[in-house]
Amino acid sequence: MKVLFLVQKEQRAILDRLYDGIAAHCDCDIRWLSDEEQSDLKGYFRTKVDVPAYDRILFFLRFKKEIRQVRFIRSLPNLVILEHDAYQNYIPGKYRGRFSRHYRKLPSARVINSGHGVVRRLREEGVDAVFVPKGYDQALLRDLGEVRDIELGFVGSLKSGVYSERKAFLEALERVEPLQATRTNSGDDYLHALNRIRFFVSADIGMGEYMIKNFEAMACGCVLFAYDQGEEENRALGFVDMQNVVLYRSLDEFREKLERMRNDPGLAERVAIQGRQLVESRFRFADLGKEIVEAMRGPLRRIARHDFLWQRLRVFLLR
Repeated sequence: MKVLFLVQKEQRAILDRLYDGIAAHCDCDIRWLSDEEQSDLKGYFRTKVDVPAYDRILFFLRFKKEIRQVRFIRSLPNLVILEHDAYQNYIPGKYRGRFSRHYRKLPSARVINSGHGVVRRLREEGVDAVFVPKGYDQALLRDLGEVRDIELGFVGSLKSGVYSERKAFLEALERVEPLQATRTNSGDDYLHALNRIRFFVSADIGMGEYMIKNFEAMACGCVLFAYDQGEEENRALGFVDMQNVVLYRSLDEFREKLERMRNDPGLAERVAIQGRQLVESRFRFADLGKEIVEAMRGPLRRIARHDFLWQRLRVFLLR
């Protein structure tokens, strides 16, 4: 299967190992698009892409760029969209409902999304959606066996409006517990920061799915304290409270379980080890790349014949 894989040239998360995982399981032509190229996909395809040469065209681009170019995007055959932020479709904010509206305009496209509940809801709305979870960079992140001199820590951003509930929870926690919240550079700085933390605080409150930091913290041997996203997500990921993760729904529950961990170091060590083993077995980018390719491989939806002919004409005119 020959795949044209278009990704963002500049993005916050470093996902190169995920891209490598995809490329390892198909004939992959990966291209990093600048902001300007993402804003003019029609021009980019007209000058730089031989559309019929590919079995699949995979987008992992900025959503706000995609929604402004629907008329062109719907003309592309064999389109698959990889999306990690569609949870915003179902929470308050500027993108509430916009993913649903966008995908309804692209009826022949397949959407690969990282939230099990999100995928279920998109399917109920008629979208061809497939679940492949988030994960972590196995080449960078691991348990170094270093001294964990930060008992309770968080590493990450609090600036976006999407993170308002995360910010509020961490501020409340900081008032009653010795939380150290910080930001680091990517790469080795981030690796060593996670390896200093004994209990990592994840507060993906109101998001409906687990963000990438959960998997990264577990891979580095932290005991993950994660806001409980519900039975559906936990079952899909294999998260089991007090076995490989610590789940909470309130500040009081968080503190009660934190005290249990402090009083039972053996339990804390078992949770950390089983959490690390879980992500190492299921959520490495190398493995998720294979899952994404398998999700692309099955037949895509057919569209009505008159739409198909118009689509092929559009492709011909772009050549």
